[in-house]
Amino acid sequence: MKIAVARYEIGAPADFDAFALRQRQVLAEAAAAGARIAVLPEYLSLELAATFEPSVAGDLPASLAAIQRYRQAWLELFAGLARALDMHVVAGTFLLDTGAGRYRNRCDWFTPQGAHLWQDKLQLTGFEKATGLIEVGDALKVFEVDGIRAGVAICYDSEFPLPVRAQCEAGARLLVVPSCTDTEAGATRVHVGCLARALENRLFVAKAVTAGQAGWSPALDVNTGQAMVYAPMDRGFPADGVLAQAAEGQAWAVAELDFDAFEASRAQAQVANDRDWPGQWQPALQRAVVVTCG
Repeated sequence: MKIAVARYEIGAPADFDAFALRQRQVLAEAAAAGARIAVLPEYLSLELAATFEPSVAGDLPASLAAIQRYRQAWLELFAGLARALDMHVVAGTFLLDTGAGRYRNRCDWFTPQGAHLWQDKLQLTGFEKATGLIEVGDALKVFEVDGIRAGVAICYDSEFPLPVRAQCEAGARLLVVPSCTDTEAGATRVHVGCLARALENRLFVAKAVTAGQAGWSPALDVNTGQAMVYAPMDRGFPADGVLAQAAEGQAWAVAELDFDAFEASRAQAQVANDRDWPGQWQPALQRAVVVTCG
């Protein structure tokens, strides 16, 4: 199975039709590369704020309220592209109105068979908390797709080991990470989180990112990071854990994920963090003993 993760340059579409045309073009590129799963980045829906007057586009509460009118068109667009391209489309995230001026950061997953799956973000960044507008999700999911199980960890969620471990224990062998970071430090945190989750759980991790600058948006102003696909740093895989990375100027990083070979490789693994995980719960390791010196 091939997976493609986007390094998505933020634009400023004039209207929803222009946005839809670009999605058709970029996803067609992923399909042409042979991808069975294509992953777009976090906050993709905020690009639609550019379709409104500057006073709305430049104001986060106003822009979140305004983009809700596109929700049905968003669902129809990506569902149609998943069917037409015979490809799973992970459509980044949409900030979805839950009532009373509150929003959930929702990742929509559309299958070629017509199903619509979703995972809400579970941990909020400092920026998201400070807005007073975004709320956390209340369910952790694993999706069964094309004979494998996959989980979604939206950006900051990838930096927390226990929920991803729960997804792994539910059978996930692929973790999809739509992300959006505005600093090098933020990009590094997500990168390290993805590496750590791949190592701990012995699974593939696929991270999509936003790129470029959008001075008109308070949330998409500056974008950093690289689209990457990760594997454990172990025998049979790259020493740095990076299976694929989008080169400068490329919109997609594409990697072949052989799940059967991956499972078979467990027997030859140099380390087995996934199987050794319960060792952390030994009673002697539940509380550290403070030893004083002198």
